[in-house]
Amino acid sequence: MQQNKNQIFGMSIIGILFFIFGFVTWLNSVLIPFLREICDLSDFEAYFVTFAFYISYFIMALPSSWVLRKVGFVSGMSLGLGVMGLGSTIFIPAALQQNYILFLVGLFAQGTGLALLQTASNPYVTILGPIESAARRMSIMGMCNKVAGMIGIVLLSHVLFGDITNLSSHLDQYQGEELQAVVSEISSRVTVPYIIMAVVLFALAAMIHIAKLPEVKPEESVEDKVKSKSIFNYTYFWLGVLALFSYVGAEVVAIDTLSLYGNYCGIEDSLATKLGTFSLIALTAGYLLSIILVPKFISQRKALLYCTLLDIVFLAGVVLTQGTTSIIFVVLLSFGHAIMWPAIWPLAINKLGHHTEVASAVLVMGIAGGAVFPLIYGAWADAMDGNRQIPYLLLLVSYLFIIFFTTKGYKVGLEKK
Repeated sequence: MQQNKNQIFGMSIIGILFFIFGFVTWLNSVLIPFLREICDLSDFEAYFVTFAFYISYFIMALPSSWVLRKVGFVSGMSLGLGVMGLGSTIFIPAALQQNYILFLVGLFAQGTGLALLQTASNPYVTILGPIESAARRMSIMGMCNKVAGMIGIVLLSHVLFGDITNLSSHLDQYQGEELQAVVSEISSRVTVPYIIMAVVLFALAAMIHIAKLPEVKPEESVEDKVKSKSIFNYTYFWLGVLALFSYVGAEVVAIDTLSLYGNYCGIEDSLATKLGTFSLIALTAGYLLSIILVPKFISQRKALLYCTLLDIVFLAGVVLTQGTTSIIFVVLLSFGHAIMWPAIWPLAINKLGHHTEVASAVLVMGIAGGAVFPLIYGAWADAMDGNRQIPYLLLLVSYLFIIFFTTKGYKVGLEKK
């Protein structure tokens, strides 16, 4: 009974953290078109927003693992929230100065805090209960993440674009000092949301520190305690890292490119910046379905395979149709993405025992796919004179590798104990 209460309490706190993940992460889909106009950027340059944010996972994940070994999962979560709060404060001088580099520094700092939080919270959710139902627990956390993302996108797009139908044409009306004054006024709109965000993050850091969240440890077999096998010997784990890298790259491209793709298809800024909300709704629908079906009616591995195949069909729709129909298919990609994180993660860390903490940090490094794929997409679009449709074919590479991992890779080197 006490164990169940601890699990429920732990899941509740982690649910709040995943809400924060989503609120902060998916604001990038609004910042990209906003900063592209305010700072006069190309598509490639604009996607450094996602690069600065997600590359921090690659750089900081292993240091985060070291921190967690020293202070534990719970204190690590509190520290991560504090670092995110500091990152949010950097947006204030960045907005006042229209300094793109400073914006990127703030995004990197936020990503650093999230790397620590992700490294702590994902294995925490996985080992709070049976590995067979890990995808269900992570799907519940994913719903918290995406609902927060919807709220964040709607709120920030209203603040930044609420009274502007098309930011680019609006700025074209001005020149010289008058243009600079208008840009400064619009840029300063970023400050209030990020001040509020910083206050909330610091308050949550204090709450996690005060709350008596139960510590959990991964189970170790007798062999684990006697024999220390190198993590480099677990081939399926490293293939899982690549699968996660591929999935995150696909998910970030499918959501964070939507605003600019909407512009490409003729949709005005005031609506285009909210398109990411529809993708998050599709993700939430996918999570709900996986909660119902996995593992009672279908295994998490088979669900991963079928959803990846479905995404290949949706991808064909993206590149073979036009306008609103093509946008709908981009949105539908997110439905298939819903099961990927919850299913890849437990398949990758299965039977790692005392390596779980380090393995979780390496998996978090795989989130850097969200840094690399949008840059490739943006460079491809620029190389095609602004064609933002064909570069979506980049996602086919992700889906094919995930299919390999789901059918073969997940068991390469897996020892039955």
